Amino acid sequence: MLHYKTYERDDSSAPWVVFVHGAGGSSSIWFLQIKEFIKHFNVLLVDLRGHGKSKGIAVPKGAHHYDFEDITRDIIDVLDELNIQQAHFIGISLGTILIRNLSELAPGRVISMIMGGAIIRLNIRAKVLVTLGNMFKRFVPYMWLYRFFAWIIMPSERHKKSRLLFVNEAKKVAQKEFMRWFTLTYEITPLLKYFEEKNTAIPTLYLMGDEDHMFLPAVRCIVTKHTNSWLEVIENSGHVCNVDQPREFNARAIIFLKKISATTHSNPENIRFAAC
Repeated sequence: MLHYKTYERDDSSAPWVVFVHGAGGSSSIWFLQIKEFIKHFNVLLVDLRGHGKSKGIAVPKGAHHYDFEDITRDIIDVLDELNIQQAHFIGISLGTILIRNLSELAPGRVISMIMGGAIIRLNIRAKVLVTLGNMFKRFVPYMWLYRFFAWIIMPSERHKKSRLLFVNEAKKVAQKEFMRWFTLTYEITPLLKYFEEKNTAIPTLYLMGDEDHMFLPAVRCIVTKHTNSWLEVIENSGHVCNVDQPREFNARAIIFLKKISATTHSNPENIRFAAC
C-alpha cells in the first residue's frame, strides 16, 4: 500500500481533502498547503508508487510497467483502508490526470476536484518532448531528461523554486521506477482525449498559472465545454502554482471547497450541480 499521512480535525463533520502530487514529486510538495487546509478540513497526503516513501510496491511477476488504472487504484486502496467514502481531491500536474481517472473508476468517491497545473491536452511541443524522451530514455541518464523537461515546462527565473523542488524530489526516484512512469506517456494522449470528450459534471476548479504556457490554453478551452467547471488564473505563476503562489492557491482552493461542502451538506443530491 502507498505511504500516506493524515491530519484529522476534532470536528467529525469536517470533509476530507486528498492531495495527489505529480510525477517525480512526493507529498512533500504540499508543504505550503498543509497549515492552511488543516484549519478547515481533514487532510490526506499520499506518496504515489515509487515516489517519496512509497517504494517497493510489488509489480506483478513478468510485468515491466504499470498503467494509469494501477496507480489510480493505489489511491482508492488508501481510501478504503481509512474508510473514507467521499472526499475532495486536489492534484498538481500529472496528479490531475490520476484524479480525473479516479472520477471514472469510482465517481461516487469524488465530491469535487481542484486541478492545479492541469494536464488536459498535449500541445505540439509537449508531444515532441515525449517522443524525444522515449527515443533517448535508455541512453541518457534519467535525471538529465527530467531536468530538461522541468526547464521546458518551468523556464522562468520565477519558477526556479518549483523547478528545483521537483528535480530534488525526482532524484529520490529509482531509475527503474522512472522508466515505468515514463512508459505511461504511451497511453496519455488517448486517455486525455477521452477525458476531454466526456463531461463528468463533477464540480471542478482549474487553478492555473498565467505563465503555464504549455497547458493553460487547453484548460481555457475545456471549461467552455464542460459543465460545473471553472478556471481561475493565478498571476506571476507557472505550472506548479501551489509552490509559485501558495497564498493565492490556498485562498482560492479553500473558498471553492467551502462552497462545495456547504452545498453538499445542505442538499447532497445536488452536489453535481453546485455553483461556485
